[in-house]
Amino acid sequence: MMTLVDNTKEWLIILFAESGIKIEYAEIFVASILILATLVIAFLIDKISRFLLQNVFASLVQKSKTDWDDLLVENKVFSAIAHIVPIIFIFMMLPHILGNHPTVNEYIERISEVIITITFIVVLFRFLNTLRTILSRVELLKDKPIDSYFQLAKIVIGIILGVFSLAVLTGQSLTYFLGAFGAMTAVLILVFKDTILGFIASIQLAANDMIRIGDWVQMEKFGADGDVIGINLTTVKVRNWDKTITTVPTYAFISDSFKNWRGMQEIGARRISRSIYIDQNSVHFVNQEQLNQFKKIQLLNDYIHKKEKEIAEFNKTYQIDDSSLINGRRMTNLGTFRAYLKNYIENHPKIDKNLTILVRQMAPAETGIPIQIYAFCSDIEWVNYESVQSDIFDHALAIIEEFDLKIFQNPSGSDFNQLMKR
Repeated sequence: MMTLVDNTKEWLIILFAESGIKIEYAEIFVASILILATLVIAFLIDKISRFLLQNVFASLVQKSKTDWDDLLVENKVFSAIAHIVPIIFIFMMLPHILGNHPTVNEYIERISEVIITITFIVVLFRFLNTLRTILSRVELLKDKPIDSYFQLAKIVIGIILGVFSLAVLTGQSLTYFLGAFGAMTAVLILVFKDTILGFIASIQLAANDMIRIGDWVQMEKFGADGDVIGINLTTVKVRNWDKTITTVPTYAFISDSFKNWRGMQEIGARRISRSIYIDQNSVHFVNQEQLNQFKKIQLLNDYIHKKEKEIAEFNKTYQIDDSSLINGRRMTNLGTFRAYLKNYIENHPKIDKNLTILVRQMAPAETGIPIQIYAFCSDIEWVNYESVQSDIFDHALAIIEEFDLKIFQNPSGSDFNQLMKR
């Protein structure tokens, strides 16, 4: 074929020379025509190669039962491979078109190697994308930060082949450029600081199982509060509950504190921790009439009888003079209310009975006496959880007057109006 190219070139030069064109101009004109023809043929070869590799192979892939070959087509691996054929054709033709000049041929050879190397990088990167997709579908690796390792692999491959391309273009040895990179270590560390820190952080995050894709994380410093949707070499993507996306530097999950709610998801229970504030002026001892009313409440009946017996035995043992309410032990409306809430929570169908259930009195403050309900809802879905929590506190607020207690709240406009009317 090359003999045909050489013969065609000579024939065209002679043809133009015989028509009166100077031999120097004839050579330039013929070279331009042949280069244009080469580019057109290379374009056609590229189209044919891509059609054969991308379309024909795609039809065969659709008939196969495996998924990996489908991903090769989706990531256009074969389309990238198809570019190699026309590139090789161009650089096989150019030495014959431009003449057998050692300098020209040397530069053509160098440029061809660099372009083929770049094409090889594109093919390799697309293959790595395919491999990443395949591995991300493996059950054991779905929540692992595999993107970080593939990004690092691309950087390393890009640097190595980039140095190789520079060595080919300049004619210098690889050791020359490696020495130059050694001298630029400080600059490289500065440029790739985030990448280096991100890679180290990715290893630590994976080794310590600190964060996975799908985890609910909170990081107030960066305004992140939602599900992790991606972990790569430099950033972690978090989809917040308002559907915005927050990107956090990967190394920040090592250097800064954050909250991971995975434990809640793994045990299948979500904590309820909220307080009702009681007006301190409404707390008092329970009289017999109130006790009789409380005994009618199913969740309090056993508690009242047990408590009455316990208090009576205590007062008898220590010979308490019960003519005064101050002496000895007595039930209060607040304590009875706490007992009711505890029994109510323990009997609630949406509360996990295997985890802590607590109704406690917190330290009194200027806002009243906090009565905290501490339990775990067995439904961790946000909407359902909030519904269960709201139902519990709706009930608590509604029955509080039955215990002759009052909720503490700051005075509002209506309170001042009533005060003025008095």
